[in-house]
Amino acid sequence: MNKISVALIEDHHLTRSGIKAALNDCEDIEFIGEAANGLQGITLLEKTPPDVAIVDLGLPGLVDGIELTKRFKEFIKAKNSSLDKQPKVLILTMQDNEDSVLAAFAAGADSYCMKNVMFEKLVDAIVETHSGANWIDSSIARIVLARIDNPFEEAVISAGVPTISIHALNPEDKELLTVNPLTQRERDVIQLIVEGYSNEEICGELHISLGTVKTHVRNILTKLSCDDRTSAAVRALRAGLVN
Repeated sequence: MNKISVALIEDHHLTRSGIKAALNDCEDIEFIGEAANGLQGITLLEKTPPDVAIVDLGLPGLVDGIELTKRFKEFIKAKNSSLDKQPKVLILTMQDNEDSVLAAFAAGADSYCMKNVMFEKLVDAIVETHSGANWIDSSIARIVLARIDNPFEEAVISAGVPTISIHALNPEDKELLTVNPLTQRERDVIQLIVEGYSNEEICGELHISLGTVKTHVRNILTKLSCDDRTSAAVRALRAGLVN
C-alpha cells in the first residue's frame, strides 16, 4: 500500500510541530511539507501537491484557510490533466460556527475536522478523505446536514463553487434500522452524543450508570453499523433519528 502524502498549513508553531511529529510516526502517512501562513501554503501545495492538505481556517494575512482552499482547488482544476492524483483538502480548525463551516465547503473543502479531535480520529479523517469520502466532525454535522432536504437521499451543498457530495444511508443500513430500530433510551443517548456529551456527562444527564451508558453506546454502534461515536452521530443525523 502506498503511503498517503500529507502537507500541513498551520500558523500555530506548537500545533504544527505536534501534528507533524505525530504524522511522522504513522507508517501509512508520508509528511511532505508544512507552512505557517496562506501564501507559503499555496506555494507549497502548488509545487508539491499532496494527497491530502490539512488546512487551518484561521491563517494570518490576506490568504486565510478559506482563500487558500479556493485557490488550491482552482489550481487542481486547471492542472487536472497533468496531475497524477486528485489532492484533497481536510480543514482542521477550532471554528465550528455555521458561516465558517459552509464557507469551507463552498470553497471546495473535502472534509472538516475539529482540532480537539483525538489523533487517531485525525488519521481516520485523513485516510477517509484520501479515499474520496467526506469526513465530517460530529460537532458540525448538524450544520451540514441541515442543508439536506431528504436525509435518505444523496445531496449536494453548493454555493456557486465546487460542490461537495454528502452520502446518506445506503439501502442495507436503512433496512437494518427498520429491522432493529433504536430504543427510546438509545435515542436519548445518541441525541446527547450528537450534542457533544461524553459518556460521563450522559450519566449525569440521564441519571444512569457509566456501565449502562457504555452498553447503550455499544448497542447503538451495532445497530447503526458504526465503529465509533462520530460515525454514529453523523449516521443518526442523516437518518433523522435525532432532532
